[in-house]
Amino acid sequence: MSEPLPPPPPPSYAPPPPPPAGGASSNKTLMLVLSYLGLLAIIPYVVEKDDKEVQWHAKHGIVLLIAWAIVWAVLMVIGHLGPLACLAALIAPILGLAWIIVTILCIMKAVNGQRFIIPGISQYADKF
Repeated sequence: MSEPLPPPPPPSYAPPPPPPAGGASSNKTLMLVLSYLGLLAIIPYVVEKDDKEVQWHAKHGIVLLIAWAIVWAVLMVIGHLGPLACLAALIAPILGLAWIIVTILCIMKAVNGQRFIIPGISQYADKF
């Protein structure tokens, strides 16, 4: 007669991956998003001193905020110069939309582990 077959082995179970290492923050995505939300960029700059990537994005967000403030100030001055006021009124909404698009692109790139480099502006993020 034939001998009974042994039961099949139980399915293998893979344990969940370990939590991130001590250097990685559990709220890195939040800090990357905050880096591009205006003055909120100061929060990741102050809180995440050990994470070089978050630091760069926070600095980049601050540089973009300063650049936006300069552009907006120039638009306000042009807006008070008589005939050029109409030009400023036409350009302001376009620049506002461009600002929103650049902010969204920067956030998307940061969350995906990349950098959105803007020529002439992004180089200042490395300087401070």
